[in-house]
Amino acid sequence: MDFRVLGSFGGDSPDCRMTSFLVDGEVVVDAGAITRALTISEQQKIRHVLISHTHMDHTATLPFLIENIFGTHPEPVSIYCAKQVMGAVRRHLFNNDTWPDFTRIPDHVEPSVRFQEVVAEEPFTISGLPSGDLEITAIPVNHIVPTTAFLLRQGSSAVIFTSDTGPTERVWKVANETPNLKAVITECSFPNRMQAVADISLHLTPQALAVELEKLKREVPVLIYHFKPPHLDELRAELAATAMNHEIAELVQDRTYSF
Repeated sequence: MDFRVLGSFGGDSPDCRMTSFLVDGEVVVDAGAITRALTISEQQKIRHVLISHTHMDHTATLPFLIENIFGTHPEPVSIYCAKQVMGAVRRHLFNNDTWPDFTRIPDHVEPSVRFQEVVAEEPFTISGLPSGDLEITAIPVNHIVPTTAFLLRQGSSAVIFTSDTGPTERVWKVANETPNLKAVITECSFPNRMQAVADISLHLTPQALAVELEKLKREVPVLIYHFKPPHLDELRAELAATAMNHEIAELVQDRTYSF
């Protein structure tokens, strides 16, 4: 599984692109930075987009992606998300007010975008990718809006992306039970002094992340994403100083990981 980090942050600045990952050149996981990180020709290869939740740092470039690849492929781009997420994306993005409704362009019979509802813990498969079929399972996590983690399986490898979450349970149980798990990608958004903000917004601090990782009962790489740009140095220092029961590393923007 080739996993390219287009953006790995929980906010936007010239050096920090928002959350978005490219799998096998054709599948995007979240849409915070697709059009900021990929050339037009690379964007035109994308046929599938997974959306974990509706927040802008995970959806901001989705409308621009659809415009950039409009008319370049006979089949619509498939957008996969939970029912509540789907409703909000259609209502707030593709609504003919903030952006054209590409589910009806050129027309409703042959649209540019097709939404696919994802049901929690019911796996589905995207076929025909360069490295083989990709199986995806959505797992609800505990965030301020409906949010799903994604378990990605391809060949003999599996990766879990928790998306944004506060303290949660089910995704760690799935991680403990998943064969051939190669990595867990999870979040840390605010420094410890902002624990109250993290609690209200259902994000993690370094001290809260340490507690969460006690629920992971196996040795796998843990990659951390979603640092808020104003707090990068503070977060990195606190993570380095916090005792964890797992080795952790920051997910590196622009790097391609092979799982």
